[in-house]
Amino acid sequence: MAFKHGKNTVFKIDDSGGGSLTDVSQYIDNVSGLPGEKALAEVTAFGDSGTRNIPGLFNATVEVSGHWDPTASTGPDAIFNALFEEETSTASFEYGPGGSTTGAVKYSGECWVSNYTITSAVAEKVSFSASIQVDGVVTRGTFA
Repeated sequence: MAFKHGKNTVFKIDDSGGGSLTDVSQYIDNVSGLPGEKALAEVTAFGDSGTRNIPGLFNATVEVSGHWDPTASTGPDAIFNALFEEETSTASFEYGPGGSTTGAVKYSGECWVSNYTITSAVAEKVSFSASIQVDGVVTRGTFA
């Protein structure tokens, strides 16, 4: 069996300038939502003994959260906030749940940051969370 530990997870997203992926793994402690879901359209008809469906559109929302860092141009606040405010173009992303070594599984695609939230509590670290809506479909491949 080829089990993997979550500590090796890699998440990269376009920087605020666009065009180059920035590894933000050092700030993130949770990624969920990939590869996504596929809508099913019901096509059950009279005489069927059970519900029947046909596949429809693909949809994925990626949730990331972690440690907030306001460092200009490299911290998650600079990157995710800029992408949250972006209104004209999508950002690329790469997600490697088992790391980014050659041959490791990679999920990638284009996305919009649809939500960016900073949370602070008196007895806790300052955290952030972001919702990333995939634009189109997610591609499953491997790191080269």
